[in-house]
Amino acid sequence: MKASEAVYSRSSERPALARAEIIDKVTRGRFEDELEGALKRKSGHEAKLSGALRSVAGLSPALRASMWEIGTTMLRRKSFARELYVACVRSLAEAGDRRIVTLLKMALAGDEAGGSAALSAACFSKDPELAPALGKIAASRQSHLAFGAEMARVVRGESNGGHLASLAPMIKESHRIALCVEILVPLARSGSGALPAGPALTVLRGAERHLGRWLVMAEVATKSGDPTPLEEARSRAQVGPSSARAAWSLVVWALSQHGAGSSAAASAPGTRPTVELVSRLSDRPSADRDTTFLFRMAKAKVPSAKPMLEMLAKGPPLGDEVAVRAALCLAKDYGRDDLRDALKEVAQGPRREELRGLATAALWDLGATDIAEELAGDLATSKVVGNVAWAALVRAAATRTRSTTTVGTNRMSVVNEIPFRWIQWGWLE
Repeated sequence: MKASEAVYSRSSERPALARAEIIDKVTRGRFEDELEGALKRKSGHEAKLSGALRSVAGLSPALRASMWEIGTTMLRRKSFARELYVACVRSLAEAGDRRIVTLLKMALAGDEAGGSAALSAACFSKDPELAPALGKIAASRQSHLAFGAEMARVVRGESNGGHLASLAPMIKESHRIALCVEILVPLARSGSGALPAGPALTVLRGAERHLGRWLVMAEVATKSGDPTPLEEARSRAQVGPSSARAAWSLVVWALSQHGAGSSAAASAPGTRPTVELVSRLSDRPSADRDTTFLFRMAKAKVPSAKPMLEMLAKGPPLGDEVAVRAALCLAKDYGRDDLRDALKEVAQGPRREELRGLATAALWDLGATDIAEELAGDLATSKVVGNVAWAALVRAAATRTRSTTTVGTNRMSVVNEIPFRWIQWGWLE
């Protein structure tokens, strides 16, 4: 991965494996208190707390120890639907924490296999002790559990994908949606390499009507060397109404980025994204109005993304998370230096406390490192746990940047897609 994204390692945006404590004692204490409180009583903010924990867990072995204890307690309670359980299991696996093996062995031995979170976590653990349990679940009569376990076996190199293909036609729509969001989305963002899962994913795509989920399945297959999804997308981009062709042209662009020697910006179509269009291309339900695909285009500096970014960043003041992020992209890659002051206003202002951490991280990414570090110090005690998480990520980036020999050219970025979704929205996939 690029040095500028070294805060994240297993994929371009996954938290990096921490070899030592990077998070300070006060911040760890805050998160541990939040964990204990959430275990005693579930609140309406559990999703965002879980997302904040996921974003910093890779930086703190001590915090992961607390998450292991919480995850084990929730496993005993069979609280598989709790966001906190999902965050603990996934975070331990993604950080390569050895304690995850013990937890997963207990989870996979149960009737529900620990839920989709455990099966997804198994995809990111190479420990051979999990093989017997995964093999047993893959033979289960519950097709969705069998598919999840078999996918883990494929990722771990324990299966050739034949059984996965035989399971695919048995997956109901509700289970297909869950499998896509909870297992395939993390794989699409990871560097898992070639997987013999193409035939199974072809079956699932054939039954999928949601374009964003279709794209997730297609990306996993394309990264595995299957040319079929790109060929199909190119064909669909040539027929049908103009709105459908526009959407499929962006799918073609997205899949083409995974080809050898591709240039994302140079091959981007002239299609101008709209709120409706990018919502359709998200793995989230269209009603969420998720703008993830727009920021994917912005990261590649696609010129046609600029008008929508400017529409979202209208102000001052910047009104929400998406506006802050759009302002960052415009200031960083589209020449809108005037928006730096708007970001500074949000980071320093008390009126939108829930945006201050994100705006501070944006200032760090724009090179205003001194003010970002100063603001991060103030935010460490914020009542908003998301601010605490962003502050921890800024300070971690500062620590790691100072440890390099090329500080001026090797500043690590903080505001990437995954921490944004975790911290601001509480989307834990």
